[in-house]
Order: sequence, then structure tokens, then C-alpha cells
Amino acid sequence: MWHRLKRWLYLTHRWMGIATCLLFVLWFVSGLVMLYVPFPSLEDEERLQGLTPIAWEQVEHGPYDAGREQDLREIVLEMRDGRPVWRLLPWDADPYAVWADSGLPTATVDRLEAQRIAEGFGKEPVSAMRRIYNDQWSVPGGYDVHRPLWKAELAGEEGRVLYVSSTSGEVILDTDAKERFWNWLGSIPHWLYPRALREEQPVWRQVVMWVSGPCILVALTGTWIGLMRLRAGKRRFKDGGMTPYRGWMKWHHVSGLVGSVFLILWVFSGWLSVDPFRLFASEGISAGAYREYAGTDRLPEPDLAELAQLGPVARQVVVRSAAGQAVLRIREPDLEDRVIDAAMLGALNVNEERIKIAAARLVPGAEISATETLTKPDSYWYAVRGEVPLPVLRLRFTDEAQTWVHIDPATGELLGQSDTRRRTYRWLFDLFHRWDLNLFLRASPSRDLLIWVMSIAGLISSVTAVYIGWVRLRRQRPRPQL
Repeated sequence: MWHRLKRWLYLTHRWMGIATCLLFVLWFVSGLVMLYVPFPSLEDEERLQGLTPIAWEQVEHGPYDAGREQDLREIVLEMRDGRPVWRLLPWDADPYAVWADSGLPTATVDRLEAQRIAEGFGKEPVSAMRRIYNDQWSVPGGYDVHRPLWKAELAGEEGRVLYVSSTSGEVILDTDAKERFWNWLGSIPHWLYPRALREEQPVWRQVVMWVSGPCILVALTGTWIGLMRLRAGKRRFKDGGMTPYRGWMKWHHVSGLVGSVFLILWVFSGWLSVDPFRLFASEGISAGAYREYAGTDRLPEPDLAELAQLGPVARQVVVRSAAGQAVLRIREPDLEDRVIDAAMLGALNVNEERIKIAAARLVPGAEISATETLTKPDSYWYAVRGEVPLPVLRLRFTDEAQTWVHIDPATGELLGQSDTRRRTYRWLFDLFHRWDLNLFLRASPSRDLLIWVMSIAGLISSVTAVYIGWVRLRRQRPRPQL
């Protein structure tokens, strides 16, 4: 029985390895590219840079002048095509906008307006403009509320492309030629992310699950075989070596063993990236509970003349509520946001006790079991790129899901939430796929070096497997009859 088991072990690894070895090569190379070039997106600071300063002399109407007295979750004032606009996000309805110079509702964005918006944002003339539903870079579902999109190609040498929402007039995404090139070698092959497949999200998810799943078996069987064929100490082979193989097989054996733990954990965590069988899905804090935490029935309308004096060159003004108090942010590029009381336009008075009283509403039926203030990143509050907001208040609840929330102690704004399932996922996926321990993140470039060394070992193992598989298949090819 043992010989039969070993035979099936070898056969499984051989033939499944031949079927998957090209995938391993693809994933290792693309993973290294992704280490430096992420999938295209428009960062918040980038968008702020593209906005023009608010023309306060044109702001004559407040956000409620249009007569729609809905409970608002957020109010934003910024510029759109040379005119100030209030962007309004209700609690229980779709977002909408009104012009701050006329008080009238905005209309959908036509081609000419989209072109002017793109040229103002990108500081370059538009060389081509077309209306699309999506393309390779705008497939993610987060853009659905903005579809169809206006795709504006700018005339600059960087090959920059801006995507303008046809519903709100916001620039929601930008890409450039360099970014697009490297993503064809990075994110797209790594995530199996071609547009034709990614448009059907359930199908794409199943493909990732059932393509990466067998790769785990290949890695496990290869490690098992590699250990069985390894002889150390006094049990070495006749020539004194620890491996019986030569040439390409020796490289495959040694590199496979060196990177075996990394490979198994990396492939397994990659399989978990689509949350197979919804093992880590959680409901989180409900919209109703978050609304209770916000605590204000109606966001205040700040005095426009006084607001203009506080932020004469502001590019964006944001009003939202948290912990029962309305918070106003005045935002300018390259500067820290100025945060004040939205009603009084003065200093914001938020304390920990007030936050805890309001936060009790976030998880109905549970109590706060622990409170701590983080002044530096830890295993659950960190950022791989950029800086994580600090200090932050962490509250732990006694509910069955063991909910944690992270709150800005200066404003009371909810910054993040997690529960037992999501924290488990953090260790099984984030750690083993991104190697994002703060130990590595703080000691740059140790994380990059670790990923490069392990990826090179995996790449050698994969490339040698491609060659060995090709040789094996050639031997299996039937000879023509004479």
C-alpha cells in the first residue's frame, strides 16, 4: 500500500505540476511587479490636487436651498467645471448634487462638460474623448454608481487617461502609460484579471478558486516528495550529495525545498483571497447602528461668509457627523486637514468619554470590554503603503463576533472595524500573501528582500518545472508509424 501511495503521490505531482507550472512562473513574476506598481486608482490626495480652489464669490446658496430636506450623511463643497457644487449623500437614498451658485439640481455630464472637467483636472488638453461603460481599468464594482463613464485621453507625453463620472462630474480614476504597461505584467496576470473575465464577478471568483486550489496540492505533494528524497548527515547518497538528482532536477529539488514553506503559505493565502465558501464573511456594523452613532438628525449648514474666511483657498469642504457632533473639514493639497465644529465653526470638543457613550450604539446588546489608545501601528492597525492615522482609539466589544472598532480620538470619526473572522483572515491571507508584519514594514527594505529571495527560489523551482514538464511531454509523444 505504501508503494501504491508513493506512486500516486509522484503521479499527482508530476501531471498536476505540468498543468500548473506555467501559472507559478506567471504568479511569481507578476507578484514582484505588484510589489512596486499597484492596480490603477485615484488616491484621495491626487484627487484633491486636481481640484481647483473653491470660488467663494460664487457660493450664494447652501446645501438645503434646493428644498430636499433629507437626513444627510455627508455634505461636500467643491468645484465642478468652474462652478461650486454641493455633493450630498443621504442616509437612505442615492447621492445627488446641487449648484452652490444657483441652488438648482445638477444635470448629468455631457461630452463637452466632461472634456472641460478632464482638462481642468489634468492640466493638459484632451486629445480623445469617448463614452464607455467600462474597460480594463474601470471594471471594479465601486465605479458602478458613476457609469457610463467619460474616458478622456490627455495629450501629454505620459499617456495619462482620466475617467469622469457621467452622473456626478467627478474624476474617479486616472492611469498613465507606464502604469498600464506594468499592470499587464503585474496585477492582471496575478489576479487572473482580464476584463472579459472580471466583468462576471461570480465567474471570476470561481475561476480563481478552482485554478489556485490544485496548485496547493502541487505544492504539498512536491514538498512531501522533496523531503522523502533528501538525505542529510550520514545517510547521504553514494556521491556524498543530499539529493539523488542532477541538472535541472537538482535545481528543482533544492529550490523547491528552500522555498517550500513560503510557496505553500503563499499559494494557500492566494486561494483565500476570494474568501472561498465565504468562510470569513461577516456582517459588520449595520448602517442603522452607524447612523445611531453619528447621532445628529440634521447636518448643520455653516455660515458661508465665515467659512470663506476660514478656508479662502480650500479645495474641498466636508461636513459629516460622528459621536453626536457635526465635524467640518477644510481640505487643501499637501496640508493636514483643518477640523472644526461644523455648527459653531470653532474648536471641536470631543473627549473619550463622549466617544464611548456614543460608540455603545454601534454594537447593540453588547458592552465595551476594553479601551486602548494606539500611538504606533500594531498587527491590526497598520498600512503597507503610506501612514496609518495615529493616534487611534480602539474599543473592544463583548458581542459574539468580538467586534473591534477604531475611532479618531480628535473627531470621533469611525476609521475601521473588524471581528474575529476578519482578524483571522488578516493572519491567513494578509500575512502570508503580503508579509506585512510591522517588523518588516518598519525595517525597510527587509520586507522587499524577503519577498525577493523567496520569490526567486519559487521562480527557479517553477522554471525548472516548466522545462522538466516539457521534456516529459516530449517523451510521451507517440512516434509516427513508418
